[in-house]
Amino acid sequence: MSLHTMGGGPGPGGLIDGGKSTDDRPSLGDGRYGVGVRRRTFELLEAARPGDRWSRRVDVFILALIAINVLALILETVPPIEAQIGGWLRVIEYVSVALFSVEYVLRVWSSREAPGITNPITGRIRFASRPLMLIDLLAIVPAYVPFLGVDLRFARALRLMRVFRIMRVARYSAAMQALGRVFLHRRHELILTGSALGLVLVISSSALYFTERGVQPDSFGSIPETMWWAVATLTTVGYGDVYPMTNFGRLLGGIVALLGVCVVAIPTAIIGAGFMDELRSSRSHDGACPTCGRGWDEGAAGLDARPGPRASRVSDGSGSGERFDVPG
Repeated sequence: MSLHTMGGGPGPGGLIDGGKSTDDRPSLGDGRYGVGVRRRTFELLEAARPGDRWSRRVDVFILALIAINVLALILETVPPIEAQIGGWLRVIEYVSVALFSVEYVLRVWSSREAPGITNPITGRIRFASRPLMLIDLLAIVPAYVPFLGVDLRFARALRLMRVFRIMRVARYSAAMQALGRVFLHRRHELILTGSALGLVLVISSSALYFTERGVQPDSFGSIPETMWWAVATLTTVGYGDVYPMTNFGRLLGGIVALLGVCVVAIPTAIIGAGFMDELRSSRSHDGACPTCGRGWDEGAAGLDARPGPRASRVSDGSGSGERFDVPG
């Protein structure tokens, strides 16, 4: 009998009878170590869960990097500022592209741990095809275009796509994710409303074109040109650069303006109602009252704290149920 067995427990190195190790932690030589690193990488790069401090720090760092990039892009368009600190702005661009590229590669690599991903190849391709991943890709592609021998004019046009970096905030913003779900759930109503708006746009543009083309051929020379007036009128903007001059044209303009108030208000109401439904749904899932937003325990405590007689639950005597008795 070995000393380890006589001692009733593992000895040095975590060995028991037969030399079997009791240390079940993954080591560098174990395949589980790579899986653990990959899973932790996926958790760090995704939106932080409650209590995950390091994932929250990674989120804050990426958000700060996005904000700095957008600010640098804005400052580049100001010639005096670009002339003074243009070099620093380019350094920010290069460092950011490097960090965003590493982040993108790590996201694709760790996507094996995402729910629903089983195949290591096709699963990663499906993950990279998601809308947020496509936005991440569009945010870094313009930086590599000049190295591919593409025409510089085309490369400068693609640099405008850097503005997609600000859309990456949607990954970490619960409000923007909720708004996206509203558009998804109400897409049928919004498509129907958009079709009605397009129909009104075409009819109003055609009617005013045939009414005003003889008086204002420069402003209403074709139906597409007249659509500019129709859009400004239907959205109740009314820039005033183009307007009807004939009496019948002014009558049509008034009717189109009134229709615009009704048609544009409908999608606003649909989105508002959908956002309120989404808010109530999220509150109910979080254990809060959908109406007042207070927790159920908090609401019960508030009711118990009110002065006056309290209801007590008593048996109704028949054994079939209970009733509430309020003392007089």
